[in-house]
Order: sequence, then structure tokens, then C-alpha cells
Amino acid sequence: MDSVLRQSKAMCPFMKKATAAGLRAMTTAARPAASPCGGTISKLQTLARRCPVMGKAMAVQSARIGHAGIPGVAGRAMSTVSAHGKTSKAKIHTSGAQEAQAVEGAIFNGREKVPLPPRIPTKAQAVANPLTAARTAAPVTHNGTKFDYEGFYNNELEKKHKDKSYRYFNNINRLAKEFPRAHMSTREEKVTVWCANDYLGMGRNPHVLKAMHETLDEYGAGAGGTRNISGHNRHAVELEATIAKLHAQEAALVFSSCYVANDATLATLGSKMPDCVILSDSLNHASMIQGIRHSGTKKVIFKHNDVKDLEEKLAALPLHVPKIIAFESVYSMCGSIGPIEEICDLAEKYGAITFLDEVHAVGMYGPHGAGVAEHLDFEAHAQGKPRGTIMERIDIITGTLGKAYGCVGGYIAGSAKLVDTVRSLAPGFIFTTSLPPAVMAGARAAIEYQMNYNGDRRLQQLHTRAVKEALGERDIPVIPNPSHIIPILVGNAELAKQASDKLLQDHQIYVQSINYPTVPVGQERLRITPTPGHTKEYRDHLVGAIQTIWEELGIKRTSEWAAEGGFIGVGEPNAAAEEPLWTDEQLGIAEAARTIEQEAKTTTTRGGLTERLLEREMEGLQTASAAA
Repeated sequence: MDSVLRQSKAMCPFMKKATAAGLRAMTTAARPAASPCGGTISKLQTLARRCPVMGKAMAVQSARIGHAGIPGVAGRAMSTVSAHGKTSKAKIHTSGAQEAQAVEGAIFNGREKVPLPPRIPTKAQAVANPLTAARTAAPVTHNGTKFDYEGFYNNELEKKHKDKSYRYFNNINRLAKEFPRAHMSTREEKVTVWCANDYLGMGRNPHVLKAMHETLDEYGAGAGGTRNISGHNRHAVELEATIAKLHAQEAALVFSSCYVANDATLATLGSKMPDCVILSDSLNHASMIQGIRHSGTKKVIFKHNDVKDLEEKLAALPLHVPKIIAFESVYSMCGSIGPIEEICDLAEKYGAITFLDEVHAVGMYGPHGAGVAEHLDFEAHAQGKPRGTIMERIDIITGTLGKAYGCVGGYIAGSAKLVDTVRSLAPGFIFTTSLPPAVMAGARAAIEYQMNYNGDRRLQQLHTRAVKEALGERDIPVIPNPSHIIPILVGNAELAKQASDKLLQDHQIYVQSINYPTVPVGQERLRITPTPGHTKEYRDHLVGAIQTIWEELGIKRTSEWAAEGGFIGVGEPNAAAEEPLWTDEQLGIAEAARTIEQEAKTTTTRGGLTERLLEREMEGLQTASAAA
């Protein structure tokens, strides 16, 4: 050992002045600060990196073990493990620990010299030997050309154009006083909007606008900062209390959008829970998919709404492993409803927690508009008895303020501890500016209004039934579902775009085409969303325009899909009819429906049952408006 040290000291400028005991001490003395990839490195390693001999050798060795330039650190597996083998606590931005990955192909050849960046000469060295200093400081030259950034952008866009999935945005300016009308780039170009997510027209509700105007005048435009820095105010506190009450949960937390809420919550919980597994429905929204990716944890995808497949996957996981089942109540592109109660049963059986996205259901279902989970125990919630209901069994509920409530923002609701954990750990919440006070005041007014009024939901449901019935009579292929969504199957991206363009240009009707990646290739569609403002005049115009365009473009009808054996519910043989989630009794129209049906037996009446119910509803609204 001593002979080796003597030879090394003769060669190494760092070892000439060190004793053998000093070198041994340096091998065990850890630096106070952690290395760039976690863990610690010895003082000797630190000095060796500066050595012209050992520095090169250590760079080669580091490359061989998969982490160039950081001696002594063997890849990403070290990121959360200290030099003593103990797991360190993950910081806010860290993902779950991942195993080191083998590098395909050698980064460096062990026999070749590794070119290291030259050290910048000191001022004294530059004065003593200016020629050497100039050579040392000269920029490193590389063969080849610079990366073509604009070419890269162009290639990516060209791919979208070629597969007909490139997205075009229409300039749509919704008019609050003429809902559901809008103008395009000029005020003279009026169109009727049939695809907005402002399902109940709350974006122009006078109670909402009044709350926003008053708050804007008193508190100004912006929140002034994040929730931690001047952005926490009475509007946030009151809104979160209202949301918690809506969902019968202990607490709630507001985000800038529900995309952010889903992403931040799943990423935070998935990365913090040890060995967590997230089970995700195959049709989940992109925000949940992204949150799962950001968590860095294991994911398992189960077939859409298939509880048998979900149970098989749950049963294959150890009981002690933390598990999150992520799914939706209303799937917005097909209108299907998630099997919430059955999934809650499986979660309890296999030790999982439930993450339910109610984005397209809040405001739309349940006696207070809390969503499908509330709707499934309609009578209990109508009587103010949420205990023991399905909604109470959900661990995490997420929703939006930007669709049925007509504002902007998103939220989670759940237990106080859960909400506080996300509040304390989620970067997507911590490091973003709070919603403006006026927006939060408006959202709170919208929720409270819909908690106490069912008229908008009733009218919206009746308009949805009327449109579905009218399209069905004309053999237009509506994908069957029990919700308020009306997806019309086209099955071709180019045709869907052409149909959307023709509706807008020839008929002044705006219905956006839906293509990949929002829906799979071959399942392109038009997505229609009736509101309380889409009266018979607008409905007749829409149905007539679609009929004309289907003829002009030769788009398949339901009977043609049926002749091919059916596709995603359209034209499938022996398929059971999808009954609306809202029953006549829940809508409060059962008695009126029976009366109309009885009248139809004895007298000649114009229009079908749904049309007659709508007429009665509109007459009632006019009478109430006149009395007010």
C-alpha cells in the first residue's frame, strides 16, 4: 500500500503534500452538501475530480456506469438514497424513485481519451504565459451543423396536417345578452353555438354577473399573488367552504383549472405514497393521464367502465400497497357514465382510494348539482341526508368552475387531511397565482344558485332529449348514452372537419369537430351540447343543417353502420336503449307526462311528448317572469 502511495504521490500534484493518514481520512469524510443527484461523495473524490490524471479516469468510469460526469453516482437510482443506504425524504419537485436504466451503447470507449473542458486560467497564469492561456480559453469547436429548430417545428406540424388532426381555432365571441348566439371576427357575423361547455348558460346569469361586478369594483382585477403570498383572501375561503358543502366533504381546495387540479393531485399523491399504484380508466381525461405520468409511479390501465377487468387487476396487487383508482363520472366525448358504486365497493375490498372526476357532471346532476355521485342517491340528498351515500364514500372528488358554473377554475374535495396534504405539497397549487377575487365570487354565486334551483337542469335535459330524438328520426348516428352529451359519429377526421366547416360557413352553426388525440383515430365525431337557451327554433335549424350536410358529404348513417355490424354503440345489434340518467320523477315532469299521454289518446295534439313538455316548461317560465 505504501509503495503504491509513493508512486501516486510522485505523479499526482494533489497527493504530493498529503500524508497516507490524511488520504485515508478523506476517503471517509463526506462533504456536507449533497451531490447533484442525491447522496454524498467523499472529499477525496472531490479533489480527485480536479486531478488531470484521476479526473479523466473517473469521467470514463462514470460513463461506464451510466452517469457521465458525476463520479461515484450510479444513475437515477441514487437520487433518493444516501451514501449510507438510507432512503431520504423526497422534496417537493421529486418523483418516485426509479431504478437505474441500462444505457444502450457505450457513451465513451474505454480506450479512447475523454476530452474534458479545459480549466479557465487564473489571472496570474494568464500574465505568466499569455499564449497558453489564449489557447486554453479558446472556444471548443464541433463538427456538424446546429440543430434546425424551425425545421423541427415544421415537421411536427406537417405530421398533424397529413393525418388531418391539425387543430383550427374559430374566433367565437359569445354574446351574454343573446345566448346562445355569438359573433365571429366581426359583430355582423352571427352564429349559434352548439358545442360550448357552459351547459346551463351560467356565464351570463345575472346573479353571477352581479357578484362579479361588485367584487371587481371593490377588490380590483387580480389576486396579487399565490395563496402563500397575498393571494389568500375571503373569496377563496368562502368558495372552498361552499364546494365542501356541495359535495358533503370536510374540505376543498381551489386551483386555476381542473386540469391543474387533476395533474397536481395525482402527481403529488402518486409520488409521495411509497410504491403507489394508480389504476386508470382507459378513457380518462388527459389531465389525469398527465398527472399519473408526472407522479413517476406505477400505473395500471383497466378497460373503460369494466369493473370485472378492474377487479382482476386489483386482485393481482398486494393488499398493503397504496392504490388509487382514477375514473370519471361523465366521459365527455362519448357521454357514458362511470360505475361509481361498483368501483367504491372494489376500492374498499382491495384497500384502494377513489379519485372521481366530476368535471362534466357538477351543476348537471343531483338535487343540488353536486354531480353523478349525488344523483345516485337522489332522494337522500334531496332530504339533506348525505351520510352513508355513495358520494360520501368517494375519497377525492374533482370538479370545474368553468363548465356548468360558467366561470373558470377547478378544485378537489375530500377529507381535511387529504386536502391539507395536497395544499402543502403540490407545486401546481403552491407556485401559481390565485384566481381573481371576482372570478371566485362569481363561481360561488353560481354554485349556490344551482344548489337551490333545478329549473336550468330540467330545461337542459328536455332540450337534450328533443335533439337526440330528432336526430334519431333522421338516421343520424348519435352514440347512445344516458347523459347530456350528444356525440354524432363521423368516423373520419377529414369528413368531420368538412362537416364542421359547412355547418359554420353555410348554416351559421358552430359545432367543433373532435379528432385524435381527443378520440381514437376512426372515431372522429361532432359533439353537441344543448343548453336551456337552445329553443325549438334553434333545434330545428340544427337538425335540418345536419341532415343536409350528411347528404352532401355522404357521411354514414346509423343504418349503414348497422349493416357493417355496428360500431361503438351505433347500429349494434340487440343493443339495449340507453335511458336518461334523469328520470321524469327526478325532473318533476312525471305528472305532466302522464297528462300529455292521456290527452294524446283522446285528442289530436301537435308534437311528441318531449316537445309538449318543453312547451309547458316555457309557458311556466314566461308566467313566472311576468309575475316577477
